[in-house]
Amino acid sequence: MKMRILVFSFGLILLFQPSLAQDRAAIERQFQSWLQETVWPRAKAKGVTRETLQQAFSDVTLDWKLPDLVPPGSARITPKVQKQAEFGSPGRYFNPGSVQGATSAGRRMARRHAATLAAVEAETGVSARIILAVWGRESGYGQVPIRHDAFRVLSTKAFMSTRADYFTTELVAALQIAEAGHQPARQMKSSWAGALGQPQFMPSNYLSYAVDGNGDGAADIWGSPEDTIASIGNYLMKHGWVTARDWGFEVVVPQNVSCALEGPDQGRPIQDWVEMGVRRVSGKPFPAHELRGDGYLMMPAGRHGPAFLVTPNFYVLKEYNKSDLYALFVGHVGDRIQYGIGDFSGAWGKVGALYRSDIAKMQQALEQKGHDVGGVDGLPGFKTRRSIGRWQETVGIEQTCFPDALMKTSLAP
Repeated sequence: MKMRILVFSFGLILLFQPSLAQDRAAIERQFQSWLQETVWPRAKAKGVTRETLQQAFSDVTLDWKLPDLVPPGSARITPKVQKQAEFGSPGRYFNPGSVQGATSAGRRMARRHAATLAAVEAETGVSARIILAVWGRESGYGQVPIRHDAFRVLSTKAFMSTRADYFTTELVAALQIAEAGHQPARQMKSSWAGALGQPQFMPSNYLSYAVDGNGDGAADIWGSPEDTIASIGNYLMKHGWVTARDWGFEVVVPQNVSCALEGPDQGRPIQDWVEMGVRRVSGKPFPAHELRGDGYLMMPAGRHGPAFLVTPNFYVLKEYNKSDLYALFVGHVGDRIQYGIGDFSGAWGKVGALYRSDIAKMQQALEQKGHDVGGVDGLPGFKTRRSIGRWQETVGIEQTCFPDALMKTSLAP
């Protein structure tokens, strides 16, 4: 029996049986039955009424344009890393247009919402500049249109995606939002991934962290800047933001300090890093109160890019989005908004012209040599980077802590 191949933009090849070509009308009927047989009992148990369910799904059909869908009856085979998918340089995440746009708009918003930002910072302990930077990254300070029908997106993903259980839970949470009257069901807008409003909260996060910032009794993260600011601050506070500490500092790491010391599990007091020779790129000393706290080395491009000592607050930012580069972008833009700093001092090297499949082979070879690379996914996260550094040290070559083309042969199993 022949297989069908679907190639998605995020670099995975998914193989399905010919049943993928089932009549869509039949699948739509299954979808409507699923809403009644699976979603309704779970929603009812959370206090959702039949009326709210009917309103939410009035004229809603499956969105077949969404990525990562697995229609009923499809036999999904383990994804393979696509050879043609290149790993991009981390520097691409910080293109000048995005950084400068977020900074200039952030400064305007800082002036426009100064009173709200000051009140939220006083209440939550989260720096106003960080709240602004998150807001800017998530929705361009509310200027990026959020057009998707939340219930269509969430129900499609809950019915036929590779994370069906997760999205079913989020779908029920969205019904709870509508039931409570926070947002009318047919007006609830989301991203293509189901994230709501200007802070881009998933529905369960809305229920847990959205708050009223303007005193009108509602938590309107779709239309209210004040509610958005307060909700972002509340989210970060409840995920452990430490008031007295910064997010991190760009630093110079001398050659005698191993880049393989990177990672949140290898923290030590910043004073210890200073004694090892690590210094701020600005030339300024670390704030005295930071010296006693733990710092963590973060080198997203290994020796081929900027280096940072980050604090526990960096990992709070990662609770908002699991990407190191996301947290770094937020911290950097926040600093630019408040302090007027420029680009990173360290330059991004010419890295990233490798196929993800090549990196995956390196990860497999490192695993066979006993290294923990954090999983074979074709992406050089910190565990892969430091494993490369440890391997380089073992074989007596210069530590770069980043994959390159020569390693394809030297790291071969």
